[in-house]
Amino acid sequence: MSFTTLICVSDLAMQVNNPQWVICDCRHDLTRYHSGREAYKQSHIPGARFLHLDEDLSGPKNGLNGRHPLPHPQTLALRLGALGISNQTQVIVYDDQDGVYAARLWWMMRWIGHTSVAVLNGGFKHWIASGQPINDQRPTWAPLNYQAKLVNGLTVSSQNIVQQLANPEWIVLDARSADRFRGENETLDPVAGHIPGAKNRFFKNNLTVDGLFKSPEVLQAEFTQQNLLNHPSTLVHQCGSGVSACHNLLAMEWANVKGSKLYPGSWSEWISHPQRPIARGLS
Repeated sequence: MSFTTLICVSDLAMQVNNPQWVICDCRHDLTRYHSGREAYKQSHIPGARFLHLDEDLSGPKNGLNGRHPLPHPQTLALRLGALGISNQTQVIVYDDQDGVYAARLWWMMRWIGHTSVAVLNGGFKHWIASGQPINDQRPTWAPLNYQAKLVNGLTVSSQNIVQQLANPEWIVLDARSADRFRGENETLDPVAGHIPGAKNRFFKNNLTVDGLFKSPEVLQAEFTQQNLLNHPSTLVHQCGSGVSACHNLLAMEWANVKGSKLYPGSWSEWISHPQRPIARGLS
């Protein structure tokens, strides 16, 4: 059985020692660069391998491509192979921030053709709360050869969005909090606001009060209420830097809504060009 969206704690617990599975720890804090690695060193799910958002899940920044640009597909493939991941490996990803960083790796692996990848529902917090084992031992593994098979059509560029701003069938969905969407309380980017015409769905709205993903049925109903399902192929996800947008993409895949795309550069790329329009408030 292959897990392709979410996996629960009990299912992972039964496979935690499976040599065909690799667990990836993606814990991170945007305000504390080394926090994820420090947390990993203190304790992690047995056998887990650590990946850093900036060092492993992002590419070089040039001032015009956002805070977390995608790495080159081959760079990602080399990193996965170095971690002992092959094209046949079942990969499980977790963090301790509601799945937002885990979802980034989940999406990136699908971007290079790897579908056997799933996010641990509830993350490290639920693993601990369920009484599952942890340790501080760094596992050992043999490097493998990973072949990236880039899937076309999963991303859009800022130019694509500019060209489609007046197209009513295109929907840009912003995963940031409502205040940042409105242009208030911006602390991560130098310019506040949002892409004109965008809709807002804070990624945390995908979760229950317990920090688990809502059921596919509930999510589908909410997406329908927001009029997001009329044209999934022209639905574009963005956020501040292309990270939390992947959480909305995961929620849609979990709800069996397929075909939407990611704007990787997101808001931090959008504002790098002064001629791109900006909206504030609810419009």
